[in-house]
Amino acid sequence: MTDNVSAEQLRQFIERIERLEEEKQAFVDDIKDVYAEAKSTGFDAKTMKSIIRLRKMEKHHRDEADALLETYRQALGLV
Repeated sequence: MTDNVSAEQLRQFIERIERLEEEKQAFVDDIKDVYAEAKSTGFDAKTMKSIIRLRKMEKHHRDEADALLETYRQALGLV
């Protein structure tokens, strides 16, 4: 009896994960569509992705990343 309960629980978990994976793929497809739409109106998707990544960061982490990037740019003569 315990094996049946465990097997049933496992099946339910697997099915829930599969449904969530399908939903996740739908979101990924929607995001791709938004980037394509933005690109068709003249925006650069790569730059937009960078901005989104920066907006996820806390300000002090952005400041650190900016300072380090500027240091590297100066060291390589890219200023």
